[in-house]
Amino acid sequence: MKRKLLLVSNSTLHGGGYLQHCQQNIQDFFGKEVKRVLFVPYALHDRDAYTKTARDKFKSLGYELDSVHETPDPVDAVRKAEGIFIGALVSPTNPKAVLDELGGGNTFRLLKALYDNNLVTEIRKRVFQDGVPYMGSSAGSNVSTVSINTTNDMPIVFPPSFNAIGLVPFNINPHYLDTDPNSRHMGETREQRIIQYHEEQDTPSVLGLREGSMLLVEGNKATLLGCTKARLFQRGKQTMEYEPGSDLSFLLTDAQ
Repeated sequence: MKRKLLLVSNSTLHGGGYLQHCQQNIQDFFGKEVKRVLFVPYALHDRDAYTKTARDKFKSLGYELDSVHETPDPVDAVRKAEGIFIGALVSPTNPKAVLDELGGGNTFRLLKALYDNNLVTEIRKRVFQDGVPYMGSSAGSNVSTVSINTTNDMPIVFPPSFNAIGLVPFNINPHYLDTDPNSRHMGETREQRIIQYHEEQDTPSVLGLREGSMLLVEGNKATLLGCTKARLFQRGKQTMEYEPGSDLSFLLTDAQ
């Protein structure tokens, strides 16, 4: 299998700049073979501003960046892409600095635009058949999975389906937050919401990626990278914690 994915929990880590915490991972992932990366900014309303932010960052890493929203034929752009990056720019640990500049990304808006532009199937083909490297962050990691049912976002628009690109056979919950025992907030915790998901859905597993964590997928091998642990939710099973460096390849091959 030619599949090559870098699925990042968050674009901005508290205390650092845009993609700063994973910039070495990005360079290792795309390598020297990729010269130009196709960017998909559909998660944000201001696509021009987001593209500029991403373009400046990728240029500093040695890559040219083209945005799919700037081309008259998005499908053709995906068919010609050397690498693909789909992201959403927001940091829950310090949202104001980002929101003042661009506005937060939304997974429902992203997936709807992917369907509207006939890109869901095309991206899947390029990744599985041609081995085009795919990087996602936040909402971009959400849409790489089976469905967006475990996104943290509000349904501000309605895509034709919650089914996503399906590059991996499980779901991701990016920006996963642990329960704060000292909090007076009476709303549901992230863990409770994922458990509710499994009350309705037999599959798939849900990987909670804390901020600072990311998953590298190479064919049928998956490795947890970054500086924080990930939490795995499986229906009817005890949740499990995994350290950076853990082999999570079983998520790609096991019957969920």
